[in-house]
Amino acid sequence: MKLFKSVHDFNYGWNLVSTAQWQKYPNENCPHVQHVDVLNRSVDRQTGILTTERLITVEQNVPSLIRKILGSGSTQYVREISIIDPKAKTLTMRSINLTMANLLKVEETIVYQVHPDDKEKTQFTQQAAISAGSMMSRWGNLVEDFSLKRFQQNAAVGREGFAKVLERFVVMAEAAESNKAGFDQ
Repeated sequence: MKLFKSVHDFNYGWNLVSTAQWQKYPNENCPHVQHVDVLNRSVDRQTGILTTERLITVEQNVPSLIRKILGSGSTQYVREISIIDPKAKTLTMRSINLTMANLLKVEETIVYQVHPDDKEKTQFTQQAAISAGSMMSRWGNLVEDFSLKRFQQNAAVGREGFAKVLERFVVMAEAAESNKAGFDQ
């Protein structure tokens, strides 16, 4: 098993970042994400916690030799469960690949929370556990190493893509606030 962890600070408050996160896809940095479908959404009336289950469809650049050997295509599916706790101001997203999980399992957890040292910032923590299945026993370590490197690259690209989405979201929020102020006068 290979582990990944990355921490990044966004210079915006948690309310803005956690709201913009829902607009993350599509973005120009992540063209491999084809669809994001909401499967279920519920709110706990006592706690206010919002739970959302989504199916993410991605087109992965799987080498053709591997596709032929495994009999799979380039379309992959990921299940994501997101939990927003408005009182604790946390957004926790857990995802796992559904496609070829018996060969390679990728479990990812992302947490957006108010930065512990600066309430005007949001701390983003991304962790992943990558493990090759028993069918990959001889090649498991190589597959995990390759997958970890790919995950690290995709994580950086995804974070850059979200930063661009966040910037656009901030501009739209500021414009909406400006328009609202104009109407209130």
